[in-house]
Amino acid sequence: MDGLVGILGVVAILLVAGAILGGLGRKVSVPWLLAGVALVVVNDAMLTNGYGLIPRLLPESDWNWQGKILALTATLIVASLPAFGWRESRLTPVQAAGSLRAALPLAFLYIGFFTLLAWLFPAEPATAETVAFQLTMPGLEEEAFYRGVLLLALDRAFPDRRRFLGVEWGWGAALSCMLFGMAHAFGYSEGQFSFDPATMALTAIPSVLGVWLALRTRSVLVPVLLHNFGNAITLLF
Repeated sequence: MDGLVGILGVVAILLVAGAILGGLGRKVSVPWLLAGVALVVVNDAMLTNGYGLIPRLLPESDWNWQGKILALTATLIVASLPAFGWRESRLTPVQAAGSLRAALPLAFLYIGFFTLLAWLFPAEPATAETVAFQLTMPGLEEEAFYRGVLLLALDRAFPDRRRFLGVEWGWGAALSCMLFGMAHAFGYSEGQFSFDPATMALTAIPSVLGVWLALRTRSVLVPVLLHNFGNAITLLF
């Protein structure tokens, strides 16, 4: 029940943000905003095994393999729908022409940021399962969702654009970064909501880099690789 209340809180914040932007005169597509809301709810439901209603089929583990696999499967199904599409959702290994060279400086910045964090805050010795999980599931599931189908839905919900640093930015990019940060920093338990600003910063800020890379390359491939690097590098210190 706490998880359900928590995601309803996230949905409320997203809807309020949409209402505020609409009130400020920004163009808002209500159907696509509601599609974004539905995506957030479905993704959370899959990650939590339907809030405990879906039987656990995989062996007990320290890591949420089943939830991640279910969430990734749901994302791939959404991307296959005509209203989304694989290419439009950036779920393709094909990179936009000339984009990799432009992306290299930011990719190195991303690598440097997480290497510094790993050096400053070394992790405990990791098991083989931990390494396997961190090298695969976080990047695959989260980038496909937040920089893929969710970003597409929110970009269509808020079509206004400003060109900056070689890409077209919209409110959808900002909101997808906010939602990614909240997925890690916002929750509900013991009758109250909680929010961790430090966790929000450490997730939402790199998320901006991931959005730029996805927009510039027109693919989530580089963000997936960097995301998994960022998660796994802490295991090496």
